Amino acid sequence: MSIEVRNISKSFGKFQALKDVSLEVKSGELVAALGPSGCGKTTLLRIIAGLETPDSGSILFHGEDATQSSVSDRKVGFVFQHYALFRHMTVFENVAFGLRVKPRPQRPSNEVIRQKVTRLLELVQLEWLADRYPSQLSGGQRQRIALARALAVEPKVLLLDEPFGALDAKVRKDLRRWLRRLHDEIHVTSVFVTHDQDEALEVADHVVVMNHGQVEQFGAPEQVYEHPASPFVYNFLGNVNLFHGRIVGGNLQSGSLKVAAPDALAGEERAAIGYVRPYDLDVQRARTNGSTIEAIVQHIHPVGPVVRLELLRRDTQDSLEAELTKDQFRELALSVGEHVFVSPKNLHIFAADYAI
Repeated sequence: MSIEVRNISKSFGKFQALKDVSLEVKSGELVAALGPSGCGKTTLLRIIAGLETPDSGSILFHGEDATQSSVSDRKVGFVFQHYALFRHMTVFENVAFGLRVKPRPQRPSNEVIRQKVTRLLELVQLEWLADRYPSQLSGGQRQRIALARALAVEPKVLLLDEPFGALDAKVRKDLRRWLRRLHDEIHVTSVFVTHDQDEALEVADHVVVMNHGQVEQFGAPEQVYEHPASPFVYNFLGNVNLFHGRIVGGNLQSGSLKVAAPDALAGEERAAIGYVRPYDLDVQRARTNGSTIEAIVQHIHPVGPVVRLELLRRDTQDSLEAELTKDQFRELALSVGEHVFVSPKNLHIFAADYAI
């Protein structure tokens, strides 16, 4: 079941939550809606589900307009952040609930319900908890039961709103890998909302990055991370160093740093900013060929398999963060206060919307 969002806009009073949003989710895909709080991703999910009505635009399921269809007619499964399990029901009955409340002509027999719920509990690897109550489960187990309940009614589309947001980091990591494996098995078209970029990049087939009610970029995780379409996407997806400067003579001039600008920006003098990830800063003890800046090591932070350096540029007094492997760090044998020479290996340059 494919989902097409066409020119959706939605306001709540004077606040515009969505502004002319369009995207397409292919049948069987798992798509992550990623962005900061208030960017409109949950509103978009609720409009797809039929829980909110757009002010303009349309929602198509498999090419058919579903904008005015009811929630039940859309056959959508919805998983909430806080589980929404019935505390007075066992795990088995929570999963069976959607089947038991179907209209009598569509309601399966008790034996069919038993078989179906048992299969779902096996699918989420919790069949041994069938007789427990939600209060007796861990957070991760509750979320898996909530997912099994959503799948019980055989939804054509599965929507998940911050499904792991209430869990600790270790459980989140385990569950997102489990969700990816589960999706590969059931192939239900799915959209999940998250503000965690690692979660989106690891789990999804495609990522839609949202900001202020608009789509900043839609693409495969690698494409969005390696080729961000805007400064917002670059900033939101991980740490980044900024090189403020001007385009002069086809180059970005930032203090003593001089780097060729892309053709789209090279034609006229303008303010611009270079963006580079910490691991794309080359740090050496001696000046090398190419454009290099001098910096002072201010702090050294070993973090697991990497070492992060806080550096101070001598030309502009701006701070930089570099990330080295432990082998690189041992080879350089750096100490706080030493001078190093830094060059960006993969600088992305965007026009600045202010004068420097």
